[in-house]
Amino acid sequence: MKLTLGFSPCPNDTFIFDALIHHKIDTEGLEFEVYYDDVETLNQKALRGELNITKLSFHAFAYVANQYALLDAGSALGFGVGPLLISKNDFDSEATQLRTPNSGLKIGIPGKYTTANFLLGIAYPELQNKQELVFSEIESALLEEKIDLGLIIHENRFTYQDKGLNKIVDLGDYWEKLTGCAIPLGGIVINRNLDREVQLKVNRLIRQSVEYAFAHPKSSIDFIRQHAQAMEESVMYKHIELYVNKYSINLGEEGRKAVDTLFKLAQERGIIPAIQENLYL
Repeated sequence: MKLTLGFSPCPNDTFIFDALIHHKIDTEGLEFEVYYDDVETLNQKALRGELNITKLSFHAFAYVANQYALLDAGSALGFGVGPLLISKNDFDSEATQLRTPNSGLKIGIPGKYTTANFLLGIAYPELQNKQELVFSEIESALLEEKIDLGLIIHENRFTYQDKGLNKIVDLGDYWEKLTGCAIPLGGIVINRNLDREVQLKVNRLIRQSVEYAFAHPKSSIDFIRQHAQAMEESVMYKHIELYVNKYSINLGEEGRKAVDTLFKLAQERGIIPAIQENLYL
């Protein structure tokens, strides 16, 4: 049986899925047709229901929970891994402009349905003048003064200071102080129309793929490097260390609590609609 599978070319995802798609583990008769896309493209594909299995932002998941169920394996949650709000100029995290509706500040975001934008809405609901950009273009847009603020994710956490840009606030740190939970960034979801047995098998195989990656950390290096061509190896490994952890093997009670808390806060603040479905597989 062949299933469509979407994930990003970022090191954390290629690290997680290498063993699965290259048959380093027994895939129990399943084959995967892989699509490599940035997270917002994956979010849009999920909204259209295009893929059987996909990585997506938890923000986007709120809009497709009726069609997709969240797997326990493959998620990106953690502490100290949140998006950063940065600028070319110095801003205090409580600067009046950041708390003023219609301030005129233009914010570059990595996509409407990213968890980064989700958190920005919780922390700074007044910042509404948003421009969607590919995440890798946000730093350049700041340097060229096309935007006033930038919301950065992924490996840009490690590069913005080298370009003379300044951190305003770490939204992951904001979230952790607010809730005490790990920050839920992205998850792996599966189409609810698939047989329950297939859904459970996919969850089991992704868990095994993560476990294989941890047990053989050098095994996937060529695959990771192939999709992170411009990234230094040290940055690749920092990226993996930040985003792949115990929650990637199994969400567990702590991981589910973090996801539930995120959705509860967002619903209370009108950022997402009410969700009727059970979120989980």
